[in-house]
Amino acid sequence: MLLIPAIDLKDGHCVRLVQGDMKQATTFSENPTDMAMQWVNQGARRLHLVDLNGAFAGKPQNFSAIKKIIASVGDDVPIQLGGGIRDLDTIEKYIDNGIRYIIIGTAAVKNPGFLKEACSAFGGHIIVGLDAKDGKVATDGWSKLTGHEVVDLGKKFEGYGVESIIYTDIGRDGMLSGINIEATVKLAQALHIPVIASGGLSGIEDIKKLCAIEDEGIEGVICGRAIYSGDLDFEKAQELADEIGN
Repeated sequence: MLLIPAIDLKDGHCVRLVQGDMKQATTFSENPTDMAMQWVNQGARRLHLVDLNGAFAGKPQNFSAIKKIIASVGDDVPIQLGGGIRDLDTIEKYIDNGIRYIIIGTAAVKNPGFLKEACSAFGGHIIVGLDAKDGKVATDGWSKLTGHEVVDLGKKFEGYGVESIIYTDIGRDGMLSGINIEATVKLAQALHIPVIASGGLSGIEDIKKLCAIEDEGIEGVICGRAIYSGDLDFEKAQELADEIGN
């Protein structure tokens, strides 16, 4: 089970939002590179970066900060990145600069043809982020709820050749209210590709619950507010997950 620290970038700083609301941003570090290295030094085996400004602008906005993180982390720890990725040129630019996995969210739902092209051109590098509330997928920085069912879209995108799916319960994100285990398992059981849990991680009990269902196809979990607030000791949690997994 991979515990994947999230580094959300806003105006070059590392922040956390509450339920995707840019107006409810807490700055945890003005140096995201230092924050990235902190998690790597505590045993992170993958990092999750989000260009929040990019997600709302529809194009990269924090490239300078992202490049600094890539340079510091090196090749040993893969980085997955999302936020404002809407075209193949942007994907190519990020991969050429050392990003291992590209996360496509809103664009995957609104423009599935683009996702299909991305999977064809950059096989093994594309992850889809499905953000949902009550089983329905949301887009545009979570501001718009669609009529699409999570499982239906998951199956469709699996057919395109995506590497994995990040499932976020947006009603829980940033709330420390616990991962939506039931919905995450439901999606994982419907797919053959791995699912990464996200949204609401509150503490070590969530890690234990996720490890118990890892065999259903849960590859990892995004760790956000809990590791910044101190509700979850990242290093100890990853060690526990490794012990349970072994």
